[in-house]
Amino acid sequence: MDLKEYFQRIGFTGLYDKADLATLCTIHKLHVLSIPFENLSIHCGEKITMDLKVIYEKIVRGHRGGWCLENNLLFSWVLEQMGYKFTTLGATVFNKLKKEFSLMDAHLINMVEIDGKSYIVDVSYGVSWQIWWPLELIAGKDQPQPPGVFRLLNDGENWILEKTKRKPLVQNEAFANHSFFDKCRTQPVYSFQLTPRTTDHFLETAEYLQTSPESVLTQKSICSLQTPTGFRLLIGWTYSEVTFNPEEDTDVYEIRDVPDSEIETILKDKFNVILSSKLTPVNKKHV
Repeated sequence: MDLKEYFQRIGFTGLYDKADLATLCTIHKLHVLSIPFENLSIHCGEKITMDLKVIYEKIVRGHRGGWCLENNLLFSWVLEQMGYKFTTLGATVFNKLKKEFSLMDAHLINMVEIDGKSYIVDVSYGVSWQIWWPLELIAGKDQPQPPGVFRLLNDGENWILEKTKRKPLVQNEAFANHSFFDKCRTQPVYSFQLTPRTTDHFLETAEYLQTSPESVLTQKSICSLQTPTGFRLLIGWTYSEVTFNPEEDTDVYEIRDVPDSEIETILKDKFNVILSSKLTPVNKKHV
């Protein structure tokens, strides 16, 4: 495992001799613009592991993406190698259909301390909920980023990340009522406490998320990558390109369904992902 090799993977060519906020913001943004959030291994018959060396080989040398347990665990190694003071945390994810948070810590994030301030670092939530750079751990403060306005709320022990999004402008009317959209402009993303967690804490979660028929990750094959102007998303056979337009408080969605014969090309051309195993796309609409 080589930090310089990771930097080459994300296109970072700057100095990294100082563990400061500016460098962290740069690394964070480059990661989300270079490495997809994806769960394709599940739908290729591949086992997802919490072994850091395996994750490094997959993402850095194999030019794949990963889900949060992979990407954020890899990023915790990057933080350690760069000399940042950090703590790994677990988060419960908000289910917008059930209007409640998950019972288990289904998401892994890192908290970094710099000059007496704490920041939430999360390089792998994907789609429109992905933060592009760290969020200061301060309650009630609007923190605008390209995808929208994020804020952290605190009710004592629990912190909640929420986001206010822009109005979607869907170019293909056939997708105007797609389940991807909802009328609520402000929604919780996930909830967390400041209790330090080790890798072992997420082993049961990792097994559940990739095997349970109740897991959204077994119900949908997902690949999402942030772009300089928005993000790209492939769920099952539905491909979207989204352009952020904050000046008009809108996000422009170009959405289309693609045949099986195009999926391999889209993954290669739009996400720079080449799979070594055959993908079986999945998108169960009710989830």
